Amino acid sequence: MTALPYSTNSLPGTGGTLRVEPTDFAVEEMPAFTASGEGEHLLLWIEKRDTSHEFLLQHLAARLGVSRRDIGTAGIKDRRAVTRQAVSVPARANALLADVETNLIHVIEAQRHRHKLRTGHLKGNRFNVLLRGVDRNSHEAAQRIQGCVERTGVPNYFGPQRFGRAGETLQQGLGLITGQLPVERLSRKRREFQLRLCLSAVQAELFNQVLVARMCDGLGRTVMQGDVMQVVASGGPFVVEERGREQVRFDQSETVIAGPMFGPKMLATEGVPHGREQQVLAANGLTDQHFERFRRLTRGTRRANWVCPGGLQISAEPEGLRFQFSLPAGSYATVVLREFMKTEAPI
Repeated sequence: MTALPYSTNSLPGTGGTLRVEPTDFAVEEMPAFTASGEGEHLLLWIEKRDTSHEFLLQHLAARLGVSRRDIGTAGIKDRRAVTRQAVSVPARANALLADVETNLIHVIEAQRHRHKLRTGHLKGNRFNVLLRGVDRNSHEAAQRIQGCVERTGVPNYFGPQRFGRAGETLQQGLGLITGQLPVERLSRKRREFQLRLCLSAVQAELFNQVLVARMCDGLGRTVMQGDVMQVVASGGPFVVEERGREQVRFDQSETVIAGPMFGPKMLATEGVPHGREQQVLAANGLTDQHFERFRRLTRGTRRANWVCPGGLQISAEPEGLRFQFSLPAGSYATVVLREFMKTEAPI
């Protein structure tokens, strides 16, 4: 996996350790919609503690007597954390909801809904995080970094947890996309889930590599002719034709440079940016054609290179520093926090 440079290298960090206790890291989804009150599905609001996404799905399927394929979630939540999230299950499971309860999993509410929950069906996530064991004068250091982060945001890297333990998920994805790992070697029961997870890890690593190359070349916040940009308010993508004008809009946070999530449906860059992206593909022994092999799962899109945490608050507590902020769906709290910590300890 690629080493990720900081955007605030000139400022000292706070140090510290995340997730000493599961309660130190709280995540709550910001739903994209509310339950309709009728339909063939139940929209559950679930709190889980120190429980993996995979275990949650297994537990719900077993206790409710449904297939895992019938369970819908909007995103994968951290294991060592307290998380609140929406989960959809068939409405026929309503009578068995009491069986879901454990000391780690709790159904807060259940309402009827017309549709199964799908990946991405959320606006974002709210975080409440305690960073323990910070350095002396850490609050002052954090406030200086906060000023920079609020002005420009942070690089929207994929966090290391995206690639699996020791990069195992990424390596499996590379094997699948190049044909070196036959699909048949994946568990039949979990094949669809594993395919999606492993292949998207490849896209995520390539996105990181393209962004890191820009950062290292001093181009992280420089708009280039031929770049693909996204309008911040709508997410609409377009190719840069007038570099000077688009640099101004980027500096005013109206737009953001958008990096590649490679696949056949991805809007292509032009000129120099296109050449830079192709160099990263070639350095990994890949071409655009490799993403045709599983085109249903690697359709391709664009992802903002920068993200600004919303409502960022930092307070000093006896145990350390508490961070509260929100992020759009798909962005990583650990990526924001590492900018403050300036440490590559496991997060």
